[in-house]
Amino acid sequence: MAATKTLDDLFLDTLKDIYFAEKQILRALPKMARAAQSEEGKAGFLQHRDETQGQIERLEQVFELLGKAARGKTCEAIQGIIAEGEEIMEEFKGSPALDAGLISSAQAVEHYEIARYGTLIEWAGQLGLADAVPLLQANLQEEEATDQKLTQLAKASANDKAKAKKSA
Repeated sequence: MAATKTLDDLFLDTLKDIYFAEKQILRALPKMARAAQSEEGKAGFLQHRDETQGQIERLEQVFELLGKAARGKTCEAIQGIIAEGEEIMEEFKGSPALDAGLISSAQAVEHYEIARYGTLIEWAGQLGLADAVPLLQANLQEEEATDQKLTQLAKASANDKAKAKKSA
């Protein structure tokens, strides 16, 4: 009979999931920056790439606190979200709607990360992993700030540009 899984196991499993996700996001952000048409979009994706590197380092510290090797576990969800973003880059390349699509894809990623970090913070508290909480909270705060910046960028220019009438 298999051993009973506990919240400790679930925490580690979810930590591996978000670690894998952050690594995938780190690879996707430069592609998104190259695809973005606006300078603000390009700069935002590159800035978040740098933040993502810091988030990965914080996750590695959490693994260290647990006495575990920093190892990811394939995250089908993030792979699907990134694949959708790549599809938008391909299908909307050169169109006025490209940046709005990129922002939408990036927000799907942010919302996934926000959900994961919120859960990990709660579980870390339940498990008495007090030293992990501020590391996870720092990541969550950056993801929430990025989501807000993406919303502002969409409202300020990308969505209006995407509404432009098609030329006949």
